[in-house]
Amino acid sequence: MRQVVCSRRTGEVRLADVPVPACPRGGVVVRTRRSVVSPGTERQVVELARKSLLGKAAARPDLVRQVLGTVRREGVAATLQKVGARLDEAVALGYSAAGDVIEAGAGAGGLRPGDRVAVAGAGYAAHAEFNAVPRNLCAKLPPRVSYADGAFTTVGAIALQGVRQAEPRIGERVAVIGLGLIGLLTAQILKANGCAVLGVDPDGDRAALARRLGVDAAVAGGGAAACDAFTGGRGADAVVITAATPSDGPVESAAEMARPRGRVVAVGLVGLNVPREPFYRKELDLRLSMSTGPGRYDPTYEEEGRDYPFAHVRFTEQRNLESFLYLVEQRKVTPAALVTHKLAFADALDAYALLDGRAPDRPAAAGEPLRGGRVLPAGRPHEGRRPVADVEPLRRPLGIVLEYPDDVPPHRTVYLEAGPADRAEAAGGDLRVGVFGAGRFARGVLLPRLAGQSGVRLAGVCTRTGRGARDAAERFGAAVATTDPARLLDDPDVDAVVVATRHASHAALAAAALRAGKHVFVEKPLCISEAELDDVERALDEARGAGRAPCLMVGFNRRFSPHARAVRAAFADGGAPMVVAYRVNAGALPAGSWLADPREGGRLVGEACHFVDFCGGLVDADPLEVTAGGVAPAGGGDGAADTVVVTVRYAGGSLATIQYVTVGHPGLPKERCEVFAGGRAAVVDDFRVTRFHGGGRTVRGRQAKGFAEALRAFVDACRGGGPWPIPWRSLAATHRVCFAAARSLRTGRPVVVESAS
Repeated sequence: MRQVVCSRRTGEVRLADVPVPACPRGGVVVRTRRSVVSPGTERQVVELARKSLLGKAAARPDLVRQVLGTVRREGVAATLQKVGARLDEAVALGYSAAGDVIEAGAGAGGLRPGDRVAVAGAGYAAHAEFNAVPRNLCAKLPPRVSYADGAFTTVGAIALQGVRQAEPRIGERVAVIGLGLIGLLTAQILKANGCAVLGVDPDGDRAALARRLGVDAAVAGGGAAACDAFTGGRGADAVVITAATPSDGPVESAAEMARPRGRVVAVGLVGLNVPREPFYRKELDLRLSMSTGPGRYDPTYEEEGRDYPFAHVRFTEQRNLESFLYLVEQRKVTPAALVTHKLAFADALDAYALLDGRAPDRPAAAGEPLRGGRVLPAGRPHEGRRPVADVEPLRRPLGIVLEYPDDVPPHRTVYLEAGPADRAEAAGGDLRVGVFGAGRFARGVLLPRLAGQSGVRLAGVCTRTGRGARDAAERFGAAVATTDPARLLDDPDVDAVVVATRHASHAALAAAALRAGKHVFVEKPLCISEAELDDVERALDEARGAGRAPCLMVGFNRRFSPHARAVRAAFADGGAPMVVAYRVNAGALPAGSWLADPREGGRLVGEACHFVDFCGGLVDADPLEVTAGGVAPAGGGDGAADTVVVTVRYAGGSLATIQYVTVGHPGLPKERCEVFAGGRAAVVDDFRVTRFHGGGRTVRGRQAKGFAEALRAFVDACRGGGPWPIPWRSLAATHRVCFAAARSLRTGRPVVVESAS
């Protein structure tokens, strides 16, 4: 399928050929019929991407703060690698569309193939021939609502949520500042609510359109004076700001226009340096409107489909979508009146030329109508691309509707002609690797190091989103981009797979690959339950029973670090019991992060397993008993403890204590490990410096956590058929310690660890 994407690095907008996305659990795959280009939002995305790095930094200081925090924690080199991986991503454009359901996943609610739906959300309702959409971001189209009108639903829900925040009453006089798509829809919704509406916009054509749509008064500039006349000097009961500008002008104008104790609602992206005097003197109520409504930006609502109770949250994001469609069905709102341009999806790039104020970049003959209505003046010679100067001025683009073909097959695999030009042709003896998952960690850490290994060829990339698979395949030289796991699992030319998906899918993919006779590298954790661990072990036994000997490795990279090697060497001749104290300043996660979700293993199983493995690798003995205590997440509630202290007692008398802390200060380096045995000690500081006391030489340099060394060990084991880099007994023990720690947290008692087979 084709999809409109924008390069984060250069701002180039293009139509990319990508696989159809996989159907999400609790969601649907939709064949797009119509989508709407948002002039304000999408132009801002493209303009930001076109800026230099300094320009991007100036425009997004919040991201600069995140980058500086990463520099403090991980160093300049690692940060630059992560930033580069982020910039190499293409962002999907579009967020408001309509089409037909062609596939429904388990838990999709009442949605069925054949349903006509409006779909919402950046990354979900993109300008693409097919979209995968969670159920809470879908609303069924009423029979009398066309695809073209339904494609406006997300934009309409944004307008509707702004109106809800304004709390208008019948007969009130409301001013709308900014008469773009959202502003004109806002004005129509307010009229349907029984309000008298004044529209204000610098563009006289848009003010005239507002009047044709039934707005009581609309002016181009002079909002305060017009509002004074419109309200008889009393001021507007509410002012809704739908303009998009970094200026504080709209907020200042709203303060002038509002009556005492009036309401000001900011819907658009505007400056919010509030003038104190008028807001104080009038006791104005300033409110912000959160896009499409309650549920927006909440992954448990949008991605997982957990609805908010109807009695407590009457109008959620989805219920706003449905309410807008009701207004369209009742002819209270008329999106079709806002359409200034209709383009075939094949000509989607012309929409962005229009937003730039340019004619679409294509040859045209004199007098030929241009898609969107532009006409080259007849009788004027012209060859090749049309210069902007040769085009008569047109009205400013407002509603741009893309129309999609009906006959595109839903292919889930795309074959790339070639990898990067500078990549040498693969040799016959190369290890051919398929990759599942291409998130930020995979693109920024795993794949660059894997692709850089000699004797390795990336055969294909599989992700849930076609865009992610295509981006990673292009960047790292894979020939196949797919959203179908079977394409790699059943391919006899794929020797090994790397599993870098979300944690809950690790075990199933690893077991399937082992049963297919493939070597497997799984980014930690291998599994999130005892049952999954048992299934992986059965898969190993089945592969061995079939005469295959695949290598299984988990991405416990720290044990392969030069610092870990130095510590093991320093204590290799002792034999005395060890005491290991490992402190991890993990930090808090952003609200709603999937890493904290217990269904993905939570932080104990999902990340603390790294440090359990490091301690187990140093001690090199079977764990016997685990005790754990924890501190609940900030804010309390029923969430599992995410700050934990785990103590492990090993055979032979060794002890390890892992302090995994999420409530510390970010300025403290992330990791410190102290090792004691036989009158000697070693201290590993954030894998930058390791100091020895009583024997051993200091190791120092750039942070070295062992990523490249771990991948090299895996590749060597796959190609040479030697012993596993981490024995199964150790892999299983690490996970059993984590599961025991989780039980100890729940019960408050020590838990005996089951011996690995």
